[in-house]
Amino acid sequence: MSQYQPSQTPQRDFALVEFEQRMARAQVMMREQQLDAVLLTTETNVRYFSGYFTQFWQSPTRPWFLILPATGKPIAVIPTIGVVGMSSTWVDDVRTWPSPFPADDGVSLLNQTLAELPKRFGRLGMTLGRETHLRMPQNQVQSLYASSGFELVDVSREVLHLRSIKSTAEIDRAAHVCSIASKAFAQLPGFARVGMTEREVVAEFRMELLRQGADHSPFIVSSSGADGYDDIIMGPTDRVIETGDLLIIDTGTVWQGYFCDFDRNWSFGDCSQASKDAYSTVYDATEAGFAAAKPGNSTSDLYRAMWPIMHAGGALGNDVGRLGHGLGSDLTEWPSNTATDDTVLEVGMVMTLEPGMSYANGNGEVKQMVHEENIVITEDGAQWLSTRAAAQLPIL
Repeated sequence: MSQYQPSQTPQRDFALVEFEQRMARAQVMMREQQLDAVLLTTETNVRYFSGYFTQFWQSPTRPWFLILPATGKPIAVIPTIGVVGMSSTWVDDVRTWPSPFPADDGVSLLNQTLAELPKRFGRLGMTLGRETHLRMPQNQVQSLYASSGFELVDVSREVLHLRSIKSTAEIDRAAHVCSIASKAFAQLPGFARVGMTEREVVAEFRMELLRQGADHSPFIVSSSGADGYDDIIMGPTDRVIETGDLLIIDTGTVWQGYFCDFDRNWSFGDCSQASKDAYSTVYDATEAGFAAAKPGNSTSDLYRAMWPIMHAGGALGNDVGRLGHGLGSDLTEWPSNTATDDTVLEVGMVMTLEPGMSYANGNGEVKQMVHEENIVITEDGAQWLSTRAAAQLPIL
């Protein structure tokens, strides 16, 4: 088993060179796409290029803008309330307005800033495509079309690709949060028991994550049922766990802005052989995906490595639509492990392997079985970030 070993204990603050390298890579992309600048408006993109890290994004009231020029450092155009925090990053040029100001919430200041940029191509990149959004009012977008003087160009795929290639410092953060969640999962057999509700188990698990060092856990879902579960995104509920139940918990836990995303399954008392076999099937599929996760192979190669094992193991289907995805500052990131995605795997990509299947549990019922691990692509192949799950379904 190849477990990733961090180069050092991860630091909460990135070194300056981290942002310089990100900006340099972005400017290479901009030259290739003939862009004069890129305008970013979402939390993860603004943080990635500026280092501006705040919980204030939870408020939808104010728009925030970060401009990446073709040369030089980023320019922040932000509400005045954020000036102290942004000024503490590597960004030198911070321009503000007193928001909220619905009549002109930063639009004039943004247009003025864009007008000062050298206009070689007349093209401004924005994240306008799949798996991205703008986080700004539609009338502001229309204003940019009308008054900025730039052709707006979709660079969502290019920005997603830039972010998909993690530095060593980013991978160390991912490994750290995966270690936190792995240790918390290991403690669950000590407190989860028959008679507790899903909600009670998850509450205790959430506290264990914090005890292990997590910053917070915005995503913890669970599901349980007699000899299997039916859903993997809706719980926890007040359902009481009984003998013979299966339980899944899936967590997206965060440390300093970086997510883990993996699950674990347990049986409370014995269960059917069909459910045990389904667990073994998705475990074996994960092993096959791990073996195929090499630079030069594709996300579709991962899919093709995993799905035949699941099909041979009795899978009735895969309702999730993919068998894993990218991972980083968002819970799920581009790309997706599907039959047609075909994204080439590169060194530095952090991915999930997530084979999930519906199966007949032998009691006349169709149930779900999902298994997920986190990995990183290295020059020599994949390495585990999460601590590998048990090879057989754990029985509590």
